[in-house]
Amino acid sequence: MLDRPSGMPHPSPEPSPTPPDWPHCAHGTTPEDTVGCLGIHAPGHTACLAHLADADRDAYLDGLTPGADIDHRGTSFTGPLLHALLNALLDPATGHPRLGEVRFDSATFQDDAQFVRATFQGHAWFDSATFHDLASFDWAVFEGLGRFESAIFKGYAHFDSAAFEGYAGFRSATFHDLAWFDSATFQGITKFDSATFEHLAQFDSATFHDASFVRAAFQGTSQFGQVTFEGHASFGYAIFQGAAHFRSAVFEGDARFDEATFERRVALGPLVCAGRFVLSEAMFSGPANLSFAARRLECLRTRWTSTAELRLRYATVDFAHAVFEYPLTIAAEANPFVLPDGQPVDEQVLADAPDAAVRMASLRGVDAAHLVLADVDLAGCLFTGTVHLDQLRLEGACVFDTVPPAVHWRGWRPVRFTQRRTLAEEHHWRASEPSAARGWNVAVLGAGRVGPLQLAPVYRALRKAFEDGKHEPGAADFYYGEMGAA
Repeated sequence: MLDRPSGMPHPSPEPSPTPPDWPHCAHGTTPEDTVGCLGIHAPGHTACLAHLADADRDAYLDGLTPGADIDHRGTSFTGPLLHALLNALLDPATGHPRLGEVRFDSATFQDDAQFVRATFQGHAWFDSATFHDLASFDWAVFEGLGRFESAIFKGYAHFDSAAFEGYAGFRSATFHDLAWFDSATFQGITKFDSATFEHLAQFDSATFHDASFVRAAFQGTSQFGQVTFEGHASFGYAIFQGAAHFRSAVFEGDARFDEATFERRVALGPLVCAGRFVLSEAMFSGPANLSFAARRLECLRTRWTSTAELRLRYATVDFAHAVFEYPLTIAAEANPFVLPDGQPVDEQVLADAPDAAVRMASLRGVDAAHLVLADVDLAGCLFTGTVHLDQLRLEGACVFDTVPPAVHWRGWRPVRFTQRRTLAEEHHWRASEPSAARGWNVAVLGAGRVGPLQLAPVYRALRKAFEDGKHEPGAADFYYGEMGAA
């Protein structure tokens, strides 16, 4: 044998197989694989279900009754073996499998895994299971928890109309092919955190009670059409590499997309959110069209690297420190959004809102050079710290606050204000003065303290924006405000 040349590293040995924490079959061990088959011992035997003698396997299956608890962790199932197991658990009243508590952790399904219309009366564990072909759980019912955490779906994954009555766990699961969850219902906490969808992920008409897709990776198209999120919905840090569709989605609570990344053209909506829709620190790398009827839209430090249009209803919008270098439009939509079939979007979850007006809460820290605002209410908007306000385009009926009513009484002496448009921050400043007349609005929490030195340049820049837009009354009002703050 030739000596290894000096300095050449020795090849790293293959890692030693790790035995599972259950008594395992060990069939097929070799000097290189000292663990062998990972399948747990079938009851009363020292081999797993796959490696039992035929007579022993038949005796085990004959002894099963519908609703029985089964444990086949680490077992490798062929199509015929799984069919035989589920056939032994058929409920004669329904003709479908009925199982108690089941353990399929680290099991391998070599062929189609058909759990169609199965009922899992106890907890169902499929953690780290591998499905080499179709995995079908259509119309299955999970009465306890249903866990597929770290599971690998190499073929189609079908969960159409499946019902999860307890916890549904798909954390770190990998879907190599199509993942279908159309019309599925998730009545408990649902977690798809860090899951990877390599192709289409479809959740059309699904219903979630409390859903988390934190750090999920959608590498293909993601479809959430007509989905209902009854509680909290979180897509924080999620990555959408393909098209993302949320048409007719309804968020009855908050919808959080904090630090999410949208790598391609995105059309979010039209959708409805009864709580806060949070896009703070999210990244939009392609053209974006957002159509939201939402109570509040938060876009703090959101980054837009292409053109964007936000068409909104009902929303109070916080755009503080958002970054964009291309034209971006925020426009109020007067009428309900209309779907392709001509039907209006249902806004029932916002029925208690006072009106459908869009109100800007803050533009602080924004470069307004490419910003267009259309038909929005700016009465409460914070402007100090915004740059290039003179290039801001205001279209339609953008309204500002006004000074208090014309006459106020201070003791027996009348105090008169000339009626004009004014900024929210002037209200806050004047309301903080010791001799302030009644009628000026006090600052909201977190608005900070702004004085005349900060207000004068803001009025000056907005006056120029009005002048460039040939809006002489607005320019005159802001000139008055500039002089009053100077």
